[in-house]
Amino acid sequence: MTKNHAGMARIPATPENIERAAAAIRAGDLVAFPTETVYGLGANAFDPQAVAKIFEAKRRPTFDPLIVHVLDLDGLAQVVAEIPPPARKLAQAFWPGPLTIVLERSERIPGIVTSGLPTVAVRIPAHAVARDLLACAGVPIAAPSANPFGFLSPTRAIHVERWIGDAAAIILDAGRTEHGVESTIVQIVPELAILRYGAIEAERIEDVLGPIARRIESSSHPVAPGQLPMHYAPRTPLRIVHGADVPWEERSGAAYVAFANDAHGYATTRVLSRSGDLREAAGRLFDVLHELDALGLARIDVEPVPEHGLGLAIMDRLRRASYAG
Repeated sequence: MTKNHAGMARIPATPENIERAAAAIRAGDLVAFPTETVYGLGANAFDPQAVAKIFEAKRRPTFDPLIVHVLDLDGLAQVVAEIPPPARKLAQAFWPGPLTIVLERSERIPGIVTSGLPTVAVRIPAHAVARDLLACAGVPIAAPSANPFGFLSPTRAIHVERWIGDAAAIILDAGRTEHGVESTIVQIVPELAILRYGAIEAERIEDVLGPIARRIESSSHPVAPGQLPMHYAPRTPLRIVHGADVPWEERSGAAYVAFANDAHGYATTRVLSRSGDLREAAGRLFDVLHELDALGLARIDVEPVPEHGLGLAIMDRLRRASYAG
């Protein structure tokens, strides 16, 4: 057990500690908890004052809406106005799991959760700790990633503690997350569209619904999380480049993140997947970037990955992380 600056604990996600965390949620406090994608910073979605603490802790602009986590379809019915047939198809295919669906919101959801939009982004997580927390709390939990706004998403509890540890009443530690990138976001209303690439490949979504629009472009007025042009960034400057194209004199003070093969001449190199597996690469991406960001190097160079399947999500994260305005 470790203590953050407020004297609270990063504690293992035991049943007893999940009960403590659920009580904190009901009391209007913030709790950091693992999902199968990244760690979230959660508050009671029905409590606007508790939700306001999320924006304050993350220094998140209030025009960027949050994702609401629910336990099951009964919980979903509490936070949305209706569940149209396409949403039911997606729910049957991918929930519990790393898919977020944008639907018309219920009047019970405060405007601060949706940034005043008539829609709400919702998902049913698969991670056992997240599900136990939702069951014990008895309320939907609004939870973006547990990091300062715009920076690297946390894949371990220690990342949460380093970034914003003193903002959470409790940090539930269950080790590294499985997928390592955020959920895929699909908008159902006002029209079908994929708004964010994520842990479920776009091709699998289209296998269920048929071809749909992909609106992944950046926006200064997002309708779902992760749409701002700069996001998911380490503090160390990051650029997307093939290591072979970088002059030797530029390599010595920098780190290199390779997809499958090493590069020489860099201060340090990390390989996302020796076998070239995109799922393994996605699972390691943020973990590797956190590690390299702590080394104090001049730059992080990242090799682009093939842009299909999960490679779309990886490249989306890298482009936003490297955005210089």
